[in-house]
Amino acid sequence: MNQEQFLKNLETEIKIGKLSPYTLRNYVDFNKQLFLHSGKGPADIQPQDIKNFLADKMNDRATSSTIVFLASIKFAYSSLLQKDPTAGIKRPKSEKKIPEVLTKEEVIKLINSSSTSKSKLIIQLLYSSGLRVSELVILKKQNLDFNENTGWVRSGKGKKDRMFFISKKLSTKLKKYTEKHQDWNYIFSEKTPLTTRNIQKIVQKAAFKAGINKHVHPHTLRHCLATHLLDAGVDLRKIQLILGHSNISTTTIYTHISNEQLKSIKNPLDEL
Repeated sequence: MNQEQFLKNLETEIKIGKLSPYTLRNYVDFNKQLFLHSGKGPADIQPQDIKNFLADKMNDRATSSTIVFLASIKFAYSSLLQKDPTAGIKRPKSEKKIPEVLTKEEVIKLINSSSTSKSKLIIQLLYSSGLRVSELVILKKQNLDFNENTGWVRSGKGKKDRMFFISKKLSTKLKKYTEKHQDWNYIFSEKTPLTTRNIQKIVQKAAFKAGINKHVHPHTLRHCLATHLLDAGVDLRKIQLILGHSNISTTTIYTHISNEQLKSIKNPLDEL
C-alpha cells in the first residue's frame, strides 16, 4: 500500500467511525508529515522513525499536540495494518494549565469592540451559552427555543446531545436575526457552516480593538462563563451540565481561577 492509498483508506476509516472533522484533518496530516520526514512508505515505518519525528518536529510543540500525533499514528496503523509502531513509546503527561479568563468588564469591552452586528451576536452567544466553536458553527434555527431561552447541541463532543441556555436579552436579538435570515441553513451562515478559523478571527480582532492584553480565543469565552457562574455561586455540578463535561474533574479546574471563591475563604490568621 503506497502513501496515497494509505491516507485515503485512513480518511475512510475515520469517516466510518464518525470522528470529527478536526480529528480527520489532524490524523491525516500527522501521518502525511511522518512519511515526508522519514522518507519511508507506510509498511516500513518503525518506532525509531516516530521517535525521530518527535525529537525533530514536536520538541517545541504543546504536550497535547504530541498526544494527538501519537494517537493519529496508532489509529492509522491499528486500523489499516493491524500493528502499532507507537507501542513502547512513552506518552507525555497531559499539561494541566489553568485557563486565562476575562473579567466581566473585559467581556463587555470585547462585545462592544465587535466590528459587525453578526460578530457581536457570535461573541455574545459564545459567552452566554458556553458553546464550543465546533458546536456554534453548525447551530441551526431549529436548535433554539426562543420562548424558553434554551438550545440544543446535537451530537456534540462524544456524540452527545445537551441543552444549553442563553440570556433573555440575547434570545430576543437572535430571534430577530434568524427571522431576517430565515432562508439560511445555519444561524450564522447561508449554505455551509462558518469555519472555526472564521470565529477565531472575529474574536481576536475584537480583542485587539478592545486593547485586551490577554491571549483571547473563542474557547476563552467558555472559560469566562464557567468562572463567572462559579463566582456567582452556581453549583459546580450545574456548571458541569452546562459545559457538557463528562467528568466533574474537568469542571473543577475553574475553582482554581474563581476570585470570588478565594475571597469567600476566611483567613485563619483572622480567626486567631
